[in-house]
Amino acid sequence: MVVIATLVLGTLGARLLGWFGPDSWVYIDSWPDAVAVGLAAMFLLTGVAHFVDPLRRDMLSIVPPWLPAPGLLVTITGGLELLGAAGLLYPPTRVAAAGGLFVLMLAMFPANVHASRMPNPPKSMTTRLDVRTAEQALYLAAAAVVVGLGGVQ
Repeated sequence: MVVIATLVLGTLGARLLGWFGPDSWVYIDSWPDAVAVGLAAMFLLTGVAHFVDPLRRDMLSIVPPWLPAPGLLVTITGGLELLGAAGLLYPPTRVAAAGGLFVLMLAMFPANVHASRMPNPPKSMTTRLDVRTAEQALYLAAAAVVVGLGGVQ
């Protein structure tokens, strides 16, 4: 729930600043711009979690066994999330970052499927696949809005 709250509150806060903040906040002058800020906050949170125990340990445990080097994969995906968060905040790279994060989320989804099938999944992970799939759909839709596929202005 913290991840969803970060996305939603980050988006709403950014949109309010865009509407009511000083003229310098035209940087977030539309819903897609505000969603980009909310996504950046979300990926900052989740990216940092890839490097901090106990969450890193939990992420390592849900890497499917058929993938090599779980530690390296968790480090790489965390780094990509942090890089993507930075890219979302810089308007010239915003769309590319959202597109890259969209693909990254799809690539990481098998770990969630694996976690849902584990006999003793980590407590910090959403392990019901239906709930995790709905969350993932929200995150993908947010990235699609930033890319320009959402039709929102």
